[in-house]
Amino acid sequence: MKTPEEFLADNGFVTAAELDRQALTASLLSEMEKGLKGEKSSLLMIPAYVGVDGRIPQGSKAIVLDAGGTNFRGGVVTIPPKVEEKQNQPMPGTHGRVGEAEFYDAFAKEIKRLDGKATVEKVGWCFSYPAESTPDLDAKLLRWTKNVDAPEIVGQNVGAELLKRTGGKSIAVVNDTVATLLAAKATEGDKTYSSYIGFILGTGTNTAYVEKNENITKLPGLPAGGSMIINAESGAFDKAPRSKFDLAADAKTGNPGHGLYEKMIAGAYLGGVGLEILKAAAKEGFLPKAANAVAGLGSLETRDLSEFCANFRDTRPNPLFCVFADADEAKMARRLTLPVFERAAVLTAVQLAAFVIKSGEGADASAPVAINIDGSTYYKTKAIPFAQTVVKELDDMLVKRRNIHYEITPQVDDAPMVGAGIAAML
Repeated sequence: MKTPEEFLADNGFVTAAELDRQALTASLLSEMEKGLKGEKSSLLMIPAYVGVDGRIPQGSKAIVLDAGGTNFRGGVVTIPPKVEEKQNQPMPGTHGRVGEAEFYDAFAKEIKRLDGKATVEKVGWCFSYPAESTPDLDAKLLRWTKNVDAPEIVGQNVGAELLKRTGGKSIAVVNDTVATLLAAKATEGDKTYSSYIGFILGTGTNTAYVEKNENITKLPGLPAGGSMIINAESGAFDKAPRSKFDLAADAKTGNPGHGLYEKMIAGAYLGGVGLEILKAAAKEGFLPKAANAVAGLGSLETRDLSEFCANFRDTRPNPLFCVFADADEAKMARRLTLPVFERAAVLTAVQLAAFVIKSGEGADASAPVAINIDGSTYYKTKAIPFAQTVVKELDDMLVKRRNIHYEITPQVDDAPMVGAGIAAML
């Protein structure tokens, strides 16, 4: 009988040890360059029209909004980074359809609540829905996600519409990945960073970095010598080697054929890939006692697979501990699925390394590239020491091989809100 490793290889699963890091990095860099030129690329490379130049005075305060889920939040961001006066409210449109007036009035009311508590006039708005950034730091909503029902807002510049209701307060709109990058700047204090990267790895994934204007050739006429943040939409990278399990899991998602890299590293999908491995392995005789139970699993949460692989029992029920009651088969199941997380960690590091390289900075150890990371998959995965694995890979790919220096900044609480505040301050 085949070993689990031979079974995975026969189905096209490239393990962490076998991944060609240099080739993947080169492919990512090539896709970035194509996207910046406006050529066909799996990476959209969306200009955010906001930079990172200048230092933020200590004690600065900005009103911020954060919309991106079932709730939206308002508060005041202060430097050093802290969120005060924070308050959660239901996201307009998540409890039934709302019209234009009801939608924007909810945000305007929150700004009014916080009026007089900021030292800067501009309001920062982290708006985490598919939108096209504009040069005046606005965002044109392309479509809703996360079950928001507010059809009149689609196609509008949300900042401009909200501005009509704010009594003159201008709005700086950024997405969550750009905000995560800007939150890194709030941590610098007396440090010197040569550039910044924002990275999210939770339910989904994305990366933002700072690019020189001269390299953004799809936008002619940008100021010479300047730079701006690019929202790469990196979860769409499509050049990583996918196995039969990845293809099967992708086909069962709501957007097959899209977000291919995201589906190899992010929390919404790793459980699905692991389930496809278990089902195929059971059919081949690796899990005879649990075969029927595995066949009956309709879905598998990433958290459940991760905690099972770590043999971590929480108070919440985990179906895998029931499915694999036999100790030997539990060990086999872990041997089959642990590579899903090991591969995800290496692919995460490859992605980050490519963006650090593309920034063109980090040559001086005293001025590293700052990487701010947000997201539960990065920090809370139990199957492997995920964050430590990523750092080990980055050290090898960047510091040892290229003499490029980076620093993962301390985790910033409420990073999207802090980043939105920085956008308003800058």
